[in-house]
Amino acid sequence: MARTKSSFRSVETPNNGFQISKPVFAILVLLFDAILVTLIISFVPYTKIDWDAYMSQVDGFLNGERDYTELKGDTGPLVYPAGFLYLYSLIKFITGAQVFPAQILFGVLYIINLAIVQLIYLKTDVVPWWAIVLLSLSKRVHSIFVLRLFNDCFAMTFLHTSLLFLLYQKWYLALIIFSAAVSIKMNVLLFAPSLLLLMLKAMSIKGVFLALFGATLLQVILGLPFLVSYPVEYISRAFNLGRVFIHFWSVNFKFVPEKIFVSKEFASALLFLHLLILLLFAHYKWSKHEGGLLRILRNWLNDSLSKLLSFQFVSCKSKIKTLNKEHIITVMFVGNFIGIVFARSLHYQFYSWYFYSLPFLLWKTSFPTIIRLILFFGVEICWNIFPSTLYSSLLLLSIHLIILWGLSIGPAEYPYIQEETSHSKEK
Repeated sequence: MARTKSSFRSVETPNNGFQISKPVFAILVLLFDAILVTLIISFVPYTKIDWDAYMSQVDGFLNGERDYTELKGDTGPLVYPAGFLYLYSLIKFITGAQVFPAQILFGVLYIINLAIVQLIYLKTDVVPWWAIVLLSLSKRVHSIFVLRLFNDCFAMTFLHTSLLFLLYQKWYLALIIFSAAVSIKMNVLLFAPSLLLLMLKAMSIKGVFLALFGATLLQVILGLPFLVSYPVEYISRAFNLGRVFIHFWSVNFKFVPEKIFVSKEFASALLFLHLLILLLFAHYKWSKHEGGLLRILRNWLNDSLSKLLSFQFVSCKSKIKTLNKEHIITVMFVGNFIGIVFARSLHYQFYSWYFYSLPFLLWKTSFPTIIRLILFFGVEICWNIFPSTLYSSLLLLSIHLIILWGLSIGPAEYPYIQEETSHSKEK
């Protein structure tokens, strides 16, 4: 049966019986973090990495350049989709390309993103009330947002917003926002396999088609100025899946010799493992209650064909089942984490891709709380060692694999809200 939990129950302290609701505690954490962010911006020196390159690339775009091979900065060519250019053009307009106003803007973004993630945690109610504070305890993530000003920050804020709309069953809007996140940075595509599976479980062929059409249309509209002028240059640069990162900056595979690290064989092996583990989780964990991934695909295809052959595509409902909130976030967070584990190179800003999912993932395992905390802070320590070493990268990979193993042996939540499931069966 579906597990029903209240995200807004009160928390009683053991000493004096004082009660505080989880949302109130989350707000207090948010206020504390806002003060912390203000202090960081005021007293910690800004670190110049990509900001000047971003501004140079935006200048080229604003000056009329549409050839992606000619949009460059001091750290290299532009490798992000068109949404990045529109976003940072707006940021340049707001900040005048000055670092300090941009830090304030990113500080506000940090708090907005944290509030969205907190709401996701409250809605799913997987972690205990006090564990919400873990979302504010990363030195590296604070740095990524307000001292480095990376585009990863906006991409992940859009992604988390998309997840929040999924929890409210707003699939079309969630897909549009997801597509917007992809247009800022392609790492968001690590969530795509999980999202597609959830769509197949919750939506009819009409719903899936319309959602994917809307997401694709946004990509076309954003990329249109480049697609009509230099389409090959745009697609090859903005959606380059074969980039080889510099071995020195790798946080997760520094222990691998550079010759092997840059080889196609190593990349192919990691891709194979990524897809294999995804399929195993999709079949044995995420589709367990439906009888496996193949049964989901077969039933969905059979239902879709019957609607097409009977000309019911237009009249059929877009949504056929309502998914459990915990199941939605579990599938999305775990799917992304699998991609993180087998990514050939994780740079320091990439920590923002999965940090906010770590408490959730750890509490989805059956580990004792002390082990969960050791793993959480172990990951944080590895990401704060600069430059990464053979031992720090080996430790990080080991912790990732331990968490992945814990997720694989943990119980699978029931995927549907019971009332909706019964209604669908009657249909």
